[in-house]
Amino acid sequence: MNQQNKLVVLTGPTAVGKTELSIRLAKEIGGEIISADSMQVYRGMDIGSAKITKEEMQGVPHHLIDILDPTEPFDAALFQKLAKQAMEGIRERGHVPILVGGTGFYIQGVIYDIDFTKNDGDMTYRHQLEKISLEPGGPGRLHEMLMEADPESAEEIHENNVKRTIRAIEFYHQTGLRMSEHNREERAKNSPYRFVCFVLCDDRAVMYDRIDRRVDRMVEAGLVGEVTKLRNMGVTRSMTSMQGLGYKEIMDYLDGSISLPEAVRRIKRDTRHFAKRQLTWFRREKEVTWISRKDYDRDNDRILQAMLKILKQRQII
Repeated sequence: MNQQNKLVVLTGPTAVGKTELSIRLAKEIGGEIISADSMQVYRGMDIGSAKITKEEMQGVPHHLIDILDPTEPFDAALFQKLAKQAMEGIRERGHVPILVGGTGFYIQGVIYDIDFTKNDGDMTYRHQLEKISLEPGGPGRLHEMLMEADPESAEEIHENNVKRTIRAIEFYHQTGLRMSEHNREERAKNSPYRFVCFVLCDDRAVMYDRIDRRVDRMVEAGLVGEVTKLRNMGVTRSMTSMQGLGYKEIMDYLDGSISLPEAVRRIKRDTRHFAKRQLTWFRREKEVTWISRKDYDRDNDRILQAMLKILKQRQII
């Protein structure tokens, strides 16, 4: 294995405390951080994505934050391409790339260099599916189509994640293969990197409490104003950027279909469900190192020392 191909990953469910720990880790090992978050790539989406501030970065370089307008699409294939470019630059500077975020599919795509190119270029069928998604009850209908074609993917992809649902149906239509089978084959490949993937976790009750408090802080910080501004810029509910937790619920409130308290309740509920699905995803991964905050009395000093010890043992640092 090429010594240059070192990679550190810090992932885990939303609101578990990855950001602060990632900064401390980067400072210790001479790292630069690549954000593995599907929403922080967007400019103007700061509050709802819990985007790290310049002050919080403490001088540690961050990549793949504020690189797209909210009207632009973003997916795992583009993330992989941009992350690989960022990693190249980080290594050229003699630093260690640290992939930080909770989007497991994106992280997996980088670690195992998954092939996202199986597409014949004909967008006709995708456009048909996108039309269905805009009809009343469309997302549910699409999810039923996916359940028939690829039950395993349907279990993993939430009905509201229309883009991934469409991609999985399209993949089956184009190739005759289930996306779940393709991903399993890709995951079975050896990684081109010498990596350690830390999964930070905590007791469920503690995580859920952190999620609820974070959502309350977002609303207090002006989440409604942020979404209003995006809507005034021409951002619509069907765009990739508005699929993020918090944004689509506030869009519903602004459209008058639900009250603000109901929107907040749904954000908390759906974020808790999302955290649960994230943990399920990470449990299926074959090469992860679990770090339970509870085991270290939630002391970041102790957690950091444990992580450094593992990185030394695996000859990453």
